[in-house]
Amino acid sequence: MGFEKIARREFVRNIAVSGTALGLSGLPLFTSAKSKAEDLKVGIVGLSVHSAAFSKILNDKNRGSDLDGCRITALYHPPGNPDVDFSPEQLRTFEKDVVSMGVKMVDTMDQLIDMVDVVMIETNDGRPHLQESLPAFKAGKPVFIDKPVGANLKEVIEIYEQAEKYNVPVFSSSALRYIDGLKKVNLEAVHSAHTYSPASLEKSHTDLFWYGIHGVELLFSVMGPGCREVMQVHHSPAEDLVIGFWNDGRQGVFRGIREGKRDFGGTVFQQDEIFTLGGFSGYRPLVVKIVEFFLTKKPPVPTEETIEIYSFMEAAQKSKEKGGKRIKIEHSVTT
Repeated sequence: MGFEKIARREFVRNIAVSGTALGLSGLPLFTSAKSKAEDLKVGIVGLSVHSAAFSKILNDKNRGSDLDGCRITALYHPPGNPDVDFSPEQLRTFEKDVVSMGVKMVDTMDQLIDMVDVVMIETNDGRPHLQESLPAFKAGKPVFIDKPVGANLKEVIEIYEQAEKYNVPVFSSSALRYIDGLKKVNLEAVHSAHTYSPASLEKSHTDLFWYGIHGVELLFSVMGPGCREVMQVHHSPAEDLVIGFWNDGRQGVFRGIREGKRDFGGTVFQQDEIFTLGGFSGYRPLVVKIVEFFLTKKPPVPTEETIEIYSFMEAAQKSKEKGGKRIKIEHSVTT
């Protein structure tokens, strides 16, 4: 079913009604590593900072029991797009790091699919993610898709439509959702929040998709879903300032930084306390959640919330183009 034939709101509602996550129906459920004779075999698509880091974390012989049940066994690196590719030297370093953890480099996507049980899409570019995910969907293999899921909201929706078509669960998240600073916050008592992150731009992608996704995901991690309108109140070469208006009257603010000191963090406001969120806590907490997803086939972040995050960023883009006008999230794809 094409994107034009299904409204975002209807698609998300269908997901919510059909169960706890895409692809749960009829799929075997693994609740622990002990339910399998051996680890699930994980295949990675794409050489990147994350494919190297995740291999080191998940294949570490001293990794810890919270990572039991999965092991990265193969990696396929498809041809990239020259405008966003890493340098040859960087790619060689990533490959060396991956191979050093016992991962086999393979020549084709078909080889990868035949060798693994689950797939991580780690290509740095959102544009080829649908093409890279489809073979796994067709083979019925759960997929983790690294940020950004697609280059624009239409592509993101199409990926989730295809996952639904093939009854395959999908998970995507920034590592910022799992920073240590969130552990002290009572998420039920948040009045408002202001988060920030670097927000470098890539002309082929919706502005915030490329890197602002980190700070936006952090904003939704503390505010939760339910944003109805978005207004981009400032855009310059140095920064972006975006306000989200939630259904319950709360407001959340994202600041994307391109000049000066760049870091991750934020402030959370509650009735009796104000919390300062710490910065990036490393990739391990995210990898733990990815393992949990592969074993249970239940995305730790509901699909409808992930789509809302990308809708927020797409609406911010349209607000910028319309001089700071408030944009309703459900209309963020339309002109």
